[in-house]
Amino acid sequence: MKQLFNTKKNILNIYLTAGYPKLEDTVKIVKTLASNGVDMIEIGMPFSDPLADGPTIQNSSTVAINNGITIRKIFEQIAQIRQTVKIPIVMMGYYNQVLQYGANAFFERAKVVGVNGFIIPDLPLQIFQEKHQKQLEQLDLTMTFLITPQTSDARIKQIDALSTGFLYVVSSFATTGSKSALKQEQIKYFERIKALDLKNATLIGFGISNKATFDTACAYANGAIIGSAFIKALENTNDVKETTARFVKGIRA
Repeated sequence: MKQLFNTKKNILNIYLTAGYPKLEDTVKIVKTLASNGVDMIEIGMPFSDPLADGPTIQNSSTVAINNGITIRKIFEQIAQIRQTVKIPIVMMGYYNQVLQYGANAFFERAKVVGVNGFIIPDLPLQIFQEKHQKQLEQLDLTMTFLITPQTSDARIKQIDALSTGFLYVVSSFATTGSKSALKQEQIKYFERIKALDLKNATLIGFGISNKATFDTACAYANGAIIGSAFIKALENTNDVKETTARFVKGIRA
């Protein structure tokens, strides 16, 4: 993953909900994303109480759970994806899911199937340091933490020191999918982050929904993450491959 950040600018990271819109769509969507120039993929683990997610991703999680998605199924899908897809894959979910599976077993299985790292928004830094940091280092798996406009510079530097994947720059203090454009106050926040000279690459997420917001984000960071807008594009499609390809081309145009 570090090689990606060292060699590429305007990194496009797409989030998808595993098992959505249909249970077996995960593999088709990820392969299509990779073949259409996406640099990195975030696979969401559907959860019944997703604190950081807005209505669009919450709904996709509900649909995926009803479809029968499980963590074990996601691991099976990633193993299948890894037969042809080489770009970084990060799993995003909640700490309770990791604990329910069994943390040590979860991280070990993720490594076996080809996962590169994790984003677990509700994992406290102290718990990560005490219980999981050493194992992830041994497995060569990354952990990415989030920062928001309310995060102090001192706290950002602490988070940067512990993050081993990238720094997830939340564009606003809100749930995903709640903004349609980037405002001047957000730009000032991005400039503040850029001036801190952090060790990790930065990707901006929340509210990145189209080419304009993606390009703006990339002017202040290594790239950006698009989630809700992509999930929304998949809502009523009859052809996930065609819809996925068209969506990426719209961002990269």
